[in-house]
Amino acid sequence: MKIKRFFASDIRQALRQVRESLGPDAVILSNKAVDGGVELVAARDYDETAFAGQQSGKPDAGDQPAHNESRKRPAEVAENSPRPQIARAQVEWSQDPILVEMRREMKALRRMMENQLSELTWHEMGNRQPIRRELLRRLMALDISPDICAQLVERVQDFDNPDQAWRRALHLLAGELPIAGDSMIDEGGVIALVGPTGVGKTTTIAKLAARYVLRHGHRSLALVTTDSYRIGAQEQLTTYARILDVTVRSASTPEELNVALNALSDKRLVLVDTAGMSQRDVRLSEQLSLIDSGHRMVKRFLTLSATTQQSALEQAATAFGATEICGCILTKVDEVASLGGAISAAIHSRIPLAFFTDGQRVPEDIHLARANTLVSRAVSLGQEGSTDYSDAYLSLALGGVSIDAHG
Repeated sequence: MKIKRFFASDIRQALRQVRESLGPDAVILSNKAVDGGVELVAARDYDETAFAGQQSGKPDAGDQPAHNESRKRPAEVAENSPRPQIARAQVEWSQDPILVEMRREMKALRRMMENQLSELTWHEMGNRQPIRRELLRRLMALDISPDICAQLVERVQDFDNPDQAWRRALHLLAGELPIAGDSMIDEGGVIALVGPTGVGKTTTIAKLAARYVLRHGHRSLALVTTDSYRIGAQEQLTTYARILDVTVRSASTPEELNVALNALSDKRLVLVDTAGMSQRDVRLSEQLSLIDSGHRMVKRFLTLSATTQQSALEQAATAFGATEICGCILTKVDEVASLGGAISAAIHSRIPLAFFTDGQRVPEDIHLARANTLVSRAVSLGQEGSTDYSDAYLSLALGGVSIDAHG
């Protein structure tokens, strides 16, 4: 290990001297301000264990080790040597204001270079593959996630006709969208709707219940509410139950839910309305535990609003247990400016879509989720909005996605 001391008027010149003298792999052992500039101590072929051994100091004459102890291997000596001093020094070096500022500047330079490279790639793609770039532009206009857009374009790059490439991309997008089908109603069982606050779970319960009654009658259906937080929630579900002439029960504890489900064991379908919880609410795990505490298996269906941002949709899917969710019901589709975020979230989370709602009418405004229907609706909303992103925005959005401009 070679250790050397350097003096310079500022930290940049000192670091340049270190690189020139010891090479790019040199390790900075210490730095401090001195008269006229800074002092750096650096090492090449740095051996931390040897340095720790030096820091521990030599023993006093009266404490000389026995002959056999003095012949220990360096690794054994280093292993038994105290090392808190070197650990503290490392923390101080890493938090040195000058080095922190240098790291910040290097990150800024890296981001600037990445942005410039992305822009060059985008313009080069326009020159070499104009159809491909136009296809990316049209998909991004639907608010589809950039990574999904890039994957779709990769799969249709051989098409020379722009309209044909567009139709192929939409077909592939529909194929990526997970769909649950109509088994939710037909299979029956105990189904609990979970999700954040304000997404319309109670109204969706009423729509599902009315849909079931129209197909199978009211005798084999029951409703249960566990929402003891929201004022009027139980009364609202009771009103729907009275209109449909179905049994309704309430439960706020695991014991009460067990009693309610056991009493309704003869029902083919039991729909459970739960309290809305934010994905960051500390009571969320308690609410989910309440649903799973019973003796009967409860299938969770996540209810999400299409008006929510894509990142929040994906956070909610994770918080409510994406791996344990049987399906998703997308609400408020009639209120959105675009469906791309919801479609992207469904593709990323791989939670199959079961139904979507687009109004307040019961039961008219609930529909089976069909991939082609949702994609067509997304395209219609995109055309209504006429979103036209600039080249600068598109190049930045696609900057983190691997795009081969040369095909």
